[in-house]
Amino acid sequence: MPLTPGELARRLRAAREACAMKQEDVARHLGVSRSTIAQIELGHRAVSSLELDRLAYLFGRDIRELLADQFQEEDALVALFRRHPEMADHEQAFDALRKCVALGREITDLESALGIDRDLAALPAYPAPPPKSKWDAILQGEHIAIEERRRLGLGANPVPSLVPLLESQGVRTAQVPLPPDISGLTLVEPGRGALVVVNLGHAVSRRRFSFAHEYCHTLLDRDQRGTISRTGDQDSLRETRANVFAAAFLMPREGIGEFVRGLAKGRPSRLQAEVFDGEEAFVAEARTTPGSQALQLHDAVLLAHHFGVSRVAALYRLKNLKLLTDPAFDELKAQEDQGLGKALLLFLGLPDPDEEAARNESRHRFLALALEAFRREEISRRKLFELARMVEVTEEALEAILVRVHLDESTAAAGVLVPEE
Repeated sequence: MPLTPGELARRLRAAREACAMKQEDVARHLGVSRSTIAQIELGHRAVSSLELDRLAYLFGRDIRELLADQFQEEDALVALFRRHPEMADHEQAFDALRKCVALGREITDLESALGIDRDLAALPAYPAPPPKSKWDAILQGEHIAIEERRRLGLGANPVPSLVPLLESQGVRTAQVPLPPDISGLTLVEPGRGALVVVNLGHAVSRRRFSFAHEYCHTLLDRDQRGTISRTGDQDSLRETRANVFAAAFLMPREGIGEFVRGLAKGRPSRLQAEVFDGEEAFVAEARTTPGSQALQLHDAVLLAHHFGVSRVAALYRLKNLKLLTDPAFDELKAQEDQGLGKALLLFLGLPDPDEEAARNESRHRFLALALEAFRREEISRRKLFELARMVEVTEEALEAILVRVHLDESTAAAGVLVPEE
């Protein structure tokens, strides 16, 4: 049945209300009067294709959904706003969410055009009920991290780069600037799968932790359709569970133990064993040198580098595993706060991941998909430039690379090979 103007008007009104936006808000974004939006929603004024495209983006919708035979009243963005209605008043956060939704859909469309199938069913579904207490959340997070590491065959080794790991499990990834208090978010849409987004404005080591945190949400909270991880919600049970999962997933208990033993530390100050010779037993004792087993800040620096986490995350993990006493933790944390951890990092000749702010593996993959789709003529040149702008690539940079890789129209037509610089 053809879509009637009245039904389109109803869908636009429903999409606006789902985002908790007022007609005045929409009018301001479109540069029209509020009465114009009212007329559109009443079906008394036709909507141009350009206006419809802008409205779809504004509401975090795919324009094809607004024009489809069947209209889904709820999507992942709607689910987010139901749990976080205050987002409607946070313009920066709202704009970031729109960008995340649009980027996720473009990734899906590119993969579909290139024949890349990412099935959400490939992700395991762990039968964990919602945690009832903080301790319950801690136990669940630790247990699921152990199980997932076992499923992935990681052993006690550090987790490799998380972007390809998540992508290999059918989870799309993106890194975009988000408000400082939002570390990441997860969107799950039927037919499109899961998208994990982390804050590009955060340090690399924190982004790595955020990817692991959001991965937990894809494993345990898919029924929520969407989650936002904010500083103000860190005490919630689901967020506690995800934080514990991230720490245990990135720094497994067994791996931490092996690393500390490799430093000849972590043993009790007094060792005792009973040796049985077949008839009777005798006791053998040994004592370690006083102070030799105490972990130092340089040990934490090495451990953080080994597992690809921040030094603070490493200190907390050591404390929670009872490898640091509370006083020892406080002392090392104070040293870290004074900048001694970074000084030791430089002294030891280790790279500082938090200075690699430009690293964005998700963007690399998105651009590679776009270039391949353009090469296969699955998308137009105009679309390619639109996608590049979404990840803040300038037209000049894109033009230059198209010439270099011989995808420029004039170069291809002339059969000219452009020499490398």
